[in-house]
Amino acid sequence: MSHIIPEADLDDKELYDYQEKDLKAIFQYMEEQRDDYNLLYQLPTGGGKTVIFSEIVRRYIELKKKKVIILTHRIELSVQTSNMLTGFNVPNMIISSDVKTLEGDEEDFMCYVAMVETLTNRLQEEQIIFDDVGLVIIDEAHYNSFRKLFSYFEKAFILGVTATPLSSNIKLPMKDNYDDLLIGESISALIKKGFLAKAQTISYNVGLSSLKLGINGDYTVKSSDILYTDASMQEKLLEAYETESKGKKTLIFNNGINTSRYVQETFLEAGYDIRHLDNTNGAKERKEILDWFKNTPDAILTSVSILTTGFDEPTVDTIILNRATKSLTLYFQMIGRGSRILPNKSDFKVLDLGNNAARFGLWEAPIDWKEIFDYPDFYLENLIQDAEIERNFAYVMPPDLRKEFANTEKVFFDIKSEYKKAIGQGLKAKTVLDNAVEQHAEMVVENSEDVFDARVLARKLRDDIAYRIRLYSYSIMNNTQNYRDWLQEDYERKLRLRINQMCTERDM
Repeated sequence: MSHIIPEADLDDKELYDYQEKDLKAIFQYMEEQRDDYNLLYQLPTGGGKTVIFSEIVRRYIELKKKKVIILTHRIELSVQTSNMLTGFNVPNMIISSDVKTLEGDEEDFMCYVAMVETLTNRLQEEQIIFDDVGLVIIDEAHYNSFRKLFSYFEKAFILGVTATPLSSNIKLPMKDNYDDLLIGESISALIKKGFLAKAQTISYNVGLSSLKLGINGDYTVKSSDILYTDASMQEKLLEAYETESKGKKTLIFNNGINTSRYVQETFLEAGYDIRHLDNTNGAKERKEILDWFKNTPDAILTSVSILTTGFDEPTVDTIILNRATKSLTLYFQMIGRGSRILPNKSDFKVLDLGNNAARFGLWEAPIDWKEIFDYPDFYLENLIQDAEIERNFAYVMPPDLRKEFANTEKVFFDIKSEYKKAIGQGLKAKTVLDNAVEQHAEMVVENSEDVFDARVLARKLRDDIAYRIRLYSYSIMNNTQNYRDWLQEDYERKLRLRINQMCTERDM
């Protein structure tokens, strides 16, 4: 069988080698497969998916003389796609909510860009009828809202494009709608070739046992808000920023508007220039905020969901994941916002406050997209669970805090070995925590001038105490949140009493 692979003209926009390779592979599918074939194409965020399918449209119309429809899920993406097509000399029309019919325009355009909901409504109401559509391109194809349109284009070649070929609805796998998956260049390869910035991921241990899963399979906004608005989490976030990103352009992702507002207040009180953005902001206000973010070198922007797609700001230095997610797609989308390169930018930081890297692996790590496409249930069922992640947490006292215990040679207390020793000697399990309290009290007292100084220092041990409690609860096979909360309160109460006793004895 001969393959008709159109070549680009010399005056066309130039595609990179890997983009040209994938483009030719897609046209080969078109030539070898039936006209109504459904192909899914995977390429990382920042790899130039819109550039590739814009050139596909240009060559397809020139070769086949058939119409092309491009579907997006947001008006901003429709406008960006339309502008890109225009740059490739492809006359196109956006079917927005203002467009009720195509009468008078049928002969003027061979390419249409449409939001999925708008086009669905027009087709259902028969206000718009397409003739001779040969190719349908679906941007961000992992969103299942596009499935409803497949029946209207049963004779067209459908090309789905996504960075993550894993359905947003676990009950509707992508393999049910697409015949095959074409995998593009990997993130690591694009970094090596200088097309993407390299991520330095710094993870912070966060206990997620209080989070609840919603019907969509991800953590609920309500439970996330409760956890991430807690004073200790706000303090952890601020400390992470000040240690790793102070003075750099920073984008913070949250799971709830309430959390994002708390973040804004926390940073404002600390004296930092920060703005908040969510989907309730109007278009004018959103533009003003994004312009400020673009033009302010040390800007901090705290947001909720809205900037995961259709947002491109290469000057971002740090991405902070101030949330946990079970969505692989969302994980890649959030980090991808920092991956754009600039002449003076070859890397960026990812501060992970949701155990996301432990759950999914590092952003640039190899990933078998074909297996995920073929066996999504197996992949999702075998994601490392939060309890297992937490079980592997290892608390290391931060350097600044360690300096406050300069008079103490050893600050580590091995709960696991102490538990084995106690059981071996026939002692009660609680003996382990009593000994841990004693060691903490000695640390505090020998590094404090008086009881008031000691109480302040003791409060800084909360993370260390929580770590000891967690290891103890694992050892005795009782890891419920309520029990751990009670153990922590009891531990802190006993620590305060023992510190008072020791300070009194010292001062006598």
